[in-house]
Amino acid sequence: MSRATVNRLLLGLVGLVLLVAALLVLAGGLNLYRDWHLGQPSWWPLASSHRVALSEAARARWRDRGWWWPVVIGVLALVAALALGWLLAQLRRSSPVELALPTPDRSGLTLRLRGSALVQVLEAGAAALPGVARARVRSAGRPPRLRIRAQLLLEAGTEVTATLDALEAGPLTQARALLGGPAELPLDLRLRVAAPPKRRVQAPRHPRRPRVV
Repeated sequence: MSRATVNRLLLGLVGLVLLVAALLVLAGGLNLYRDWHLGQPSWWPLASSHRVALSEAARARWRDRGWWWPVVIGVLALVAALALGWLLAQLRRSSPVELALPTPDRSGLTLRLRGSALVQVLEAGAAALPGVARARVRSAGRPPRLRIRAQLLLEAGTEVTATLDALEAGPLTQARALLGGPAELPLDLRLRVAAPPKRRVQAPRHPRRPRVV
Protein backbone atom coordinates (compact mmCIF):
# COMPACT_ATOMS: atom_id res chain seq x y z
CA MET A 1 0.00 0.00 0.00
CA SER A 2 1.48 3.32 -1.07
CA ARG A 3 1.86 6.35 1.16
CA ALA A 4 -0.72 8.28 -0.88
CA THR A 5 -3.29 5.54 -0.32
CA VAL A 6 -2.60 5.48 3.42
CA ASN A 7 -2.94 9.26 3.60
CA ARG A 8 -6.27 9.16 1.77
CA LEU A 9 -7.60 6.45 4.08
CA LEU A 10 -6.51 8.34 7.19
CA LEU A 11 -7.95 11.62 5.93
CA GLY A 12 -11.22 9.89 5.06
CA LEU A 13 -11.41 8.26 8.49
CA VAL A 14 -10.67 11.52 10.32
CA GLY A 15 -13.21 13.35 8.16
CA LEU A 16 -15.88 10.72 8.89
CA VAL A 17 -15.28 10.93 12.65
CA LEU A 18 -15.44 14.73 12.60
CA LEU A 19 -18.62 14.65 10.49
CA VAL A 20 -20.37 12.27 12.90
CA ALA A 21 -19.27 14.37 15.89
CA ALA A 22 -20.52 17.56 14.21
CA LEU A 23 -23.90 15.98 13.47
CA LEU A 24 -24.25 14.86 17.09
CA VAL A 25 -23.37 18.35 18.37
CA LEU A 26 -25.85 19.90 15.93
CA ALA A 27 -28.60 17.51 16.98
CA GLY A 28 -28.02 18.33 20.65
CA GLY A 29 -27.84 22.08 20.09
CA LEU A 30 -31.12 22.13 18.16
CA ASN A 31 -32.86 19.80 20.65
CA LEU A 32 -33.61 17.35 17.88
CA TYR A 33 -33.62 14.44 20.33
CA ARG A 34 -36.52 16.03 22.22
CA ASP A 35 -38.42 17.43 19.24
CA TRP A 36 -38.18 14.24 17.21
CA HIS A 37 -38.68 12.00 20.26
CA LEU A 38 -35.34 10.29 19.80
CA GLY A 39 -33.47 8.45 22.50
CA GLN A 40 -30.65 10.53 23.86
CA PRO A 41 -27.33 8.61 23.85
CA SER A 42 -26.07 8.33 27.40
CA TRP A 43 -22.42 8.27 26.33
CA TRP A 44 -22.66 11.60 24.46
CA PRO A 45 -22.38 14.66 26.76
CA LEU A 46 -23.99 17.16 24.36
CA ALA A 47 -27.38 15.51 23.95
CA SER A 48 -29.29 18.76 24.60
CA SER A 49 -28.74 22.50 24.45
CA HIS A 50 -28.61 22.71 28.27
CA ARG A 51 -25.75 20.25 28.67
CA VAL A 52 -22.08 21.12 28.42
CA ALA A 53 -19.06 19.06 27.51
CA LEU A 54 -17.41 19.64 30.91
CA SER A 55 -19.41 20.12 34.08
CA GLU A 56 -18.49 22.71 36.68
CA ALA A 57 -17.15 19.99 38.97
CA ALA A 58 -14.95 18.64 36.16
CA ARG A 59 -13.61 22.10 35.36
CA ALA A 60 -12.83 22.87 39.00
CA ARG A 61 -11.37 19.45 39.77
CA TRP A 62 -7.78 20.35 38.82
CA ARG A 63 -8.00 24.07 39.50
CA ASP A 64 -5.56 23.85 42.42
CA ARG A 65 -2.93 22.21 40.20
CA GLY A 66 -0.95 24.91 38.45
CA TRP A 67 0.38 22.58 35.76
CA TRP A 68 -2.98 21.18 34.59
CA TRP A 69 -4.32 23.85 32.23
CA PRO A 70 -0.91 24.74 30.70
CA VAL A 71 -0.45 21.05 29.87
CA VAL A 72 -3.95 20.80 28.36
CA ILE A 73 -3.46 23.95 26.25
CA GLY A 74 0.01 22.80 25.15
CA VAL A 75 -1.23 19.36 24.09
CA LEU A 76 -4.15 20.86 22.14
CA ALA A 77 -1.81 23.36 20.45
CA LEU A 78 0.58 20.53 19.52
CA VAL A 79 -2.24 18.45 18.06
CA ALA A 80 -3.47 21.44 16.05
CA ALA A 81 0.06 22.15 14.75
CA LEU A 82 0.57 18.52 13.73
CA ALA A 83 -2.79 18.44 11.95
CA LEU A 84 -1.97 21.66 10.10
CA GLY A 85 1.45 20.36 9.11
CA TRP A 86 -0.09 17.12 7.85
CA LEU A 87 -2.62 19.09 5.79
CA LEU A 88 0.11 21.27 4.26
CA ALA A 89 2.14 18.15 3.44
CA GLN A 90 -0.81 16.71 1.53
CA LEU A 91 -1.28 19.93 -0.42
CA ARG A 92 2.40 20.17 -1.33
CA ARG A 93 3.13 17.87 -4.22
CA SER A 94 6.63 16.51 -4.57
CA SER A 95 6.41 16.30 -8.36
CA PRO A 96 4.44 18.19 -11.01
CA VAL A 97 1.33 16.52 -12.31
CA GLU A 98 2.17 16.88 -16.00
CA LEU A 99 5.07 18.22 -18.04
CA ALA A 100 4.62 19.65 -21.51
CA LEU A 101 7.04 18.12 -24.03
CA PRO A 102 8.28 20.20 -26.96
CA THR A 103 7.22 19.13 -30.46
CA PRO A 104 9.06 21.47 -32.87
CA ASP A 105 8.48 19.26 -35.93
CA ARG A 106 4.78 18.68 -35.28
CA SER A 107 2.73 21.84 -35.26
CA GLY A 108 -0.54 21.55 -33.37
CA LEU A 109 0.59 18.41 -31.53
CA THR A 110 0.66 18.54 -27.74
CA LEU A 111 2.50 15.93 -25.72
CA ARG A 112 2.39 15.73 -21.95
CA LEU A 113 4.39 13.56 -19.58
CA ARG A 114 3.36 12.71 -16.06
CA GLY A 115 5.80 13.90 -13.44
CA SER A 116 5.65 10.55 -11.69
CA ALA A 117 6.75 8.83 -14.93
CA LEU A 118 9.81 11.07 -15.18
CA VAL A 119 10.66 10.31 -11.56
CA GLN A 120 10.32 6.57 -12.15
CA VAL A 121 12.60 6.71 -15.20
CA LEU A 122 15.25 8.64 -13.30
CA GLU A 123 14.97 6.37 -10.28
CA ALA A 124 15.27 3.20 -12.36
CA GLY A 125 18.24 4.60 -14.28
CA ALA A 126 20.02 5.68 -11.10
CA ALA A 127 19.40 2.33 -9.40
CA ALA A 128 20.90 0.50 -12.41
CA LEU A 129 24.22 2.36 -12.16
CA PRO A 130 27.24 0.31 -11.03
CA GLY A 131 27.82 0.54 -7.31
CA VAL A 132 24.36 1.94 -6.46
CA ALA A 133 22.49 -0.26 -3.98
CA ARG A 134 19.32 1.84 -3.77
CA ALA A 135 18.04 5.06 -5.34
CA ARG A 136 15.24 7.43 -4.49
CA VAL A 137 14.34 10.32 -6.79
CA ARG A 138 11.81 13.14 -6.48
CA SER A 139 11.09 16.24 -8.52
CA ALA A 140 9.86 19.67 -7.55
CA GLY A 141 8.76 22.72 -9.49
CA ARG A 142 7.92 23.05 -13.16
CA PRO A 143 10.05 23.79 -16.21
CA PRO A 144 12.09 25.88 -16.50
CA ARG A 145 12.50 25.70 -12.71
CA LEU A 146 12.27 21.95 -12.46
CA ARG A 147 14.58 20.46 -9.84
CA ILE A 148 15.58 16.87 -9.23
CA ARG A 149 16.23 15.58 -5.72
CA ALA A 150 17.95 12.22 -5.48
CA GLN A 151 19.25 10.03 -2.68
CA LEU A 152 21.68 7.28 -3.59
CA LEU A 153 22.89 4.50 -1.34
CA LEU A 154 26.31 3.41 -2.57
CA GLU A 155 27.87 0.06 -1.96
CA ALA A 156 31.01 -0.05 0.15
CA GLY A 157 34.10 0.74 -1.91
CA THR A 158 32.25 2.51 -4.73
CA GLU A 159 34.09 5.43 -6.33
CA VAL A 160 31.96 8.53 -5.91
CA THR A 161 33.40 10.41 -8.90
CA ALA A 162 32.66 7.54 -11.28
CA THR A 163 29.10 7.29 -9.97
CA LEU A 164 28.51 11.01 -10.48
CA ASP A 165 29.88 10.87 -14.02
CA ALA A 166 27.65 7.89 -14.83
CA LEU A 167 24.61 9.64 -13.37
CA GLU A 168 25.32 12.77 -15.41
CA ALA A 169 25.99 10.91 -18.67
CA GLY A 170 23.08 8.49 -18.27
CA PRO A 171 19.77 9.29 -16.52
CA LEU A 172 20.21 13.07 -16.33
CA THR A 173 21.17 13.40 -20.01
CA GLN A 174 18.19 11.26 -21.00
CA ALA A 175 15.87 13.41 -18.86
CA ARG A 176 17.19 16.61 -20.47
CA ALA A 177 16.68 15.16 -23.93
CA LEU A 178 13.15 14.07 -23.02
CA LEU A 179 12.26 17.55 -21.80
CA GLY A 180 13.62 19.21 -24.90
CA GLY A 181 17.23 19.60 -23.85
CA PRO A 182 17.16 22.42 -21.29
CA ALA A 183 20.51 23.99 -20.56
CA GLU A 184 20.34 23.04 -16.89
CA LEU A 185 18.47 20.51 -14.80
CA PRO A 186 19.40 21.31 -11.19
CA LEU A 187 20.13 18.27 -9.07
CA ASP A 188 20.12 18.08 -5.28
CA LEU A 189 22.04 14.89 -4.59
CA ARG A 190 22.57 13.14 -1.27
CA LEU A 191 24.96 10.22 -1.10
CA ARG A 192 25.19 7.53 1.53
CA VAL A 193 27.60 4.64 1.74
CA ALA A 194 26.40 1.27 2.94
CA ALA A 195 28.31 -0.33 5.77
CA PRO A 196 30.56 -3.18 4.66
CA PRO A 197 29.31 -6.64 5.59
CA LYS A 198 30.71 -8.01 8.80
CA ARG A 199 33.00 -10.97 8.46
CA ARG A 200 32.38 -13.91 10.67
CA VAL A 201 35.36 -14.86 12.72
CA GLN A 202 35.61 -18.60 13.07
CA ALA A 203 37.01 -19.97 16.26
CA PRO A 204 40.17 -22.04 15.80
CA ARG A 205 39.53 -25.71 15.66
CA HIS A 206 41.28 -27.79 18.26
CA PRO A 207 42.61 -31.16 17.12
CA ARG A 208 40.67 -34.02 18.46
CA ARG A 209 42.41 -36.14 21.00
CA PRO A 210 42.55 -39.85 20.30
CA ARG A 211 40.17 -41.83 22.40
CA VAL A 212 41.81 -44.30 24.76
CA VAL A 213 40.04 -47.66 24.82
